[in-house]
Amino acid sequence: MNALVWSAGIAIALLVQAGAHAEEASTGGIYTCVDASGRRITSDRPIAACIDREQRELGPTGTVRRVIGPSLTEHEKAVQAAQLRKQQDEANRVADEKRRERVLVARYPNRAAHDAERAAALETVDSVTAVAVKRIQALKEARKAIDAEMEFYKKDPAKAPMKLQREVAANDAEIQEQQRFILSQGQEKQRVNKRFDVELAQLRQLWGTRATEPSVPAGTAAQ
Repeated sequence: MNALVWSAGIAIALLVQAGAHAEEASTGGIYTCVDASGRRITSDRPIAACIDREQRELGPTGTVRRVIGPSLTEHEKAVQAAQLRKQQDEANRVADEKRRERVLVARYPNRAAHDAERAAALETVDSVTAVAVKRIQALKEARKAIDAEMEFYKKDPAKAPMKLQREVAANDAEIQEQQRFILSQGQEKQRVNKRFDVELAQLRQLWGTRATEPSVPAGTAAQ
């Protein structure tokens, strides 16, 4: 008999609780806030005086249904959107940097690999420069024959045939062009070394970070 009474009591309590929830859900909310003057205002609808501050919607039992943030002006919305875009841009920049770091370490797993590629890049510049040096040597050899012909006109070079004068001018111009090219290749070597120096400084940090990371035993699955 006691068990029956207890069961009936539990059932009645559950029905009462369910009824209270149903009543709260069907009843309009109560809105409350503290306005700019410090007064607490309560209303059965959103409070216009608190549009610029936080409001709380309460149920009939006084429980907080939701917290309503302050409404933003168009300018405030634009500022907020700009801040969100800035945050997203920064997150994208960080993610891109991490991807570049992973690619860099994969390409150069150690100092030897990086040094080898630096040497190969510098060798390419040197080989191109060597071609220009050989071209200047060939032009100087050709100039000897031209100067031999110009010897007849050394007292008055302007009397030399136009063809010969053009050969002198072309020879001078090409030698100068090759010299400028050699100079530019020297600058290119400086750029190559600078690029590899910057990479090496970054790689040293990445290699150091990788060396200090805890190793995962082979066959251990990630948790």
